[in-house]
Amino acid sequence: MSLKDNINALFEPKTVAIIGASSVPGKVGYKVLANMQEAGFTGTIYPVNPKSDEILGLPVTKNIDDLPEGLDLAVIVVPVAAVLASVEALAARKCRSVIIITAGFKEVGKEGAALERKIADLCVAHDIAMVGPNCLGLMSTHDDNNASFASGYPAKGPIAFFSQSGALCAAILDWALGEGIGFSKFVSLGNMAVVNESNMLEYLRTDPNTKVILGYIENVINGADFLEQAAKVSREKPVIMIKSGTTSAGAKAASSHTGAIAGSDAAYSAAFRKTGVIRVPDMASLFAMAQAFSCQPLPQGPGLAIITNAGGSRHPGRRCHGKILPASGPAVPGHGGTHEGLPAGLRLAA
Repeated sequence: MSLKDNINALFEPKTVAIIGASSVPGKVGYKVLANMQEAGFTGTIYPVNPKSDEILGLPVTKNIDDLPEGLDLAVIVVPVAAVLASVEALAARKCRSVIIITAGFKEVGKEGAALERKIADLCVAHDIAMVGPNCLGLMSTHDDNNASFASGYPAKGPIAFFSQSGALCAAILDWALGEGIGFSKFVSLGNMAVVNESNMLEYLRTDPNTKVILGYIENVINGADFLEQAAKVSREKPVIMIKSGTTSAGAKAASSHTGAIAGSDAAYSAAFRKTGVIRVPDMASLFAMAQAFSCQPLPQGPGLAIITNAGGSRHPGRRCHGKILPASGPAVPGHGGTHEGLPAGLRLAA
């Protein structure tokens, strides 16, 4: 299978290995395994740890070489020095996809970047769909898959969210749990050494459980791919994004966080406009739009009716007209047919 095909294995695995699983509560290797079980995952889980016999009621595999061939997914939580050897062993076992939660790669300097390139090249050569490194993990609620060390697990819903920032993912998840917002997919992309934002857009375009796609990005790996995928997806599903690093200080912070190299903010705004991506300034706007789009079909044309309860120069209808219509055309009086279907008592005026 190709790398593109193997992205499915990240979200819909039947067999999962936790490389670096731990029996110590509080450790990442313990949390990932516990999260998979608590999500109700019905496939087979293989904890891998050379020093344990049983973790959370599951028999432990001592060595990656002892795992069955053709694993769908491996989650790696070993120290950074052991990651490359782990991926090499998984490639030999024909593993289809990998999530590298471990940090310490390009976000920390040249040596880390060089190691990350080696791992990425290895994954690409073996068609392994790799998320990370330096990430929180991912969730696919409709598949009962919580391959992350997050502290909460959202309800099933129609909204997919991906982010280059694992810390932001954790904060968004906490907020969403409090608000009762459900997700179809929830993905921390980390350094995006292999699977990136363009791959996510391509995958989510055909995901039957996703109606709205949200993204938080610090940079774009391949501009041409992004433009192509964003233009395709936005014709079928709303794509709403926040682009960080809009100031020089913000760009510097983004670079130190995931090793991102951010481009011109004006260039990103132009790219979003060209491809139909909706850019929003903050998280409140992101989820307000997501909730609205998830409850309504996409508009089929430019016709827009504004319903308001007041007149005057500062009433909401006039404010919306000033914000929306300069880009889409002049206001026109409502035709006779426009009134049909409105509840009794409502009147439409130009």
